[in-house]
Amino acid sequence: MRAYRIPQLTGIQSLTQVEEAMPKPAHRQILVKVIATSLNFRDLALVSGGYRGPIAPNVVPLSDGAGEVIEVGPGVQRFKVGDRVASCFFQRWFGGLADANSPGSALGGPIDGMLREYAVLEEEGAVAIPAHLSYEEAATLPCAAVTAWHAMVEHAHLKAGQCVLVQGTGGVSIFALQFARMMGVRVIATSSSEDKLARAKALGASDGINYRTHEAWDEAALAYTGGRGVDQVVEVGGSDTFSRSLKAIRPNGFISLIGVLTRNAEINPMAILAKRANVQGISVGSTQMFEAMNAAISVNGLKPVIDRVFGFDEAKEAFAYLQSAAHFGKVVIRV
Repeated sequence: MRAYRIPQLTGIQSLTQVEEAMPKPAHRQILVKVIATSLNFRDLALVSGGYRGPIAPNVVPLSDGAGEVIEVGPGVQRFKVGDRVASCFFQRWFGGLADANSPGSALGGPIDGMLREYAVLEEEGAVAIPAHLSYEEAATLPCAAVTAWHAMVEHAHLKAGQCVLVQGTGGVSIFALQFARMMGVRVIATSSSEDKLARAKALGASDGINYRTHEAWDEAALAYTGGRGVDQVVEVGGSDTFSRSLKAIRPNGFISLIGVLTRNAEINPMAILAKRANVQGISVGSTQMFEAMNAAISVNGLKPVIDRVFGFDEAKEAFAYLQSAAHFGKVVIRV
């Protein structure tokens, strides 16, 4: 089979296509013919040497993938040959709170990921794909969508009539926008692009804030909510945005800390105390969260937003396109 590996974490050009033996499923494992994968910012950070999590030597990148089960190992009960499945980011976090061993089971970092033609997954590290989604659409779900669902449903417990602020128009933020509208939650979106803000409004955002022309976007968010503040910020920025997120939320509001696109944050704990803010780090989610999210996606007929689909031999171009930040929604590689 064909696969990509990263012999050295020196940038996109270090991605290397190789040929190797097809893997075999062991006890309670499934073998999946991978049909599509998708990229996340984590993948770009990893290949460039900027990822701070554990990384296996010469790893196969990408946590996200979807395909068809072609073989099951002994003891498998959740799936059969022919089932359409998507990978779970963590192969060993089925439900409840993540334990100390969960991070070591993350695809495309500590263990080989999905940028290959065939992949072995744990039986409890895969979920059935909603029937109305293509493999390309399903491949966008494992990291960005589950992260947004975890933040909004499991952490903030958003309800109809509330308001969430999403930062930018990458994968997590666009899924958060879509889930919010699905739940009857108002969305305020930020971006540096007027075109992307217009597209966010077309998806259902009530208001858009260009943080290039309105640097004090927290003040604009307060104005849009009549001075009350938003119920939640889906925080993907890091040190450059966290302090403004604290100012933008209502008292007792929620900040779901997801991305760290900027580093070296200086956090004033008094600001958190003053707002009585609920701040939680969100690290994707469990298999059970993924299944609950898929149930909601199926009932509502939600379709992920795909910006562009690349071929398997265009993996480097896909990474470069993600790096350009020109995308709106998800970047997919068709295997």
